[in-house]
Amino acid sequence: QVQLVESGGGSVQAGGSLRLSCVASPYIYGTYCMAWFRQAPGKEREGVAQIYGGGGATYYADSVKGRFIISQGNAKNTLFLQMNSLKPDDTAMYYCALSFAKCPSGVVLGRTTVHYWGQGAQVTVSS
Repeated sequence: QVQLVESGGGSVQAGGSLRLSCVASPYIYGTYCMAWFRQAPGKEREGVAQIYGGGGATYYADSVKGRFIISQGNAKNTLFLQMNSLKPDDTAMYYCALSFAKCPSGVVLGRTTVHYWGQGAQVTVSS
């Protein structure tokens, strides 16, 4: 079993930046994919970014491409999401996710394949 603990949420002005962190315990091994999802009130949870744990390949949803950066720490049990040029539409609860499978190609990881979820971190962007 794995626990995912998130931190770094908060409130920022439009155009600002925020950095989310997710720590997995214990260390993750084997084949896996880690991703960030977000869910706004009344909307479905959607994947925004993912990274292949075995190789580092990344993929981003069109809505965040060019603004968000997903990365792993040297220990490979820490996941980051650097969010730049934030917009009010980015306001949502952000969730760290882990799947014990390879990241899909050309699309964001589907939520039904996620094995573990973080507790969520609220991000609020005001105009």
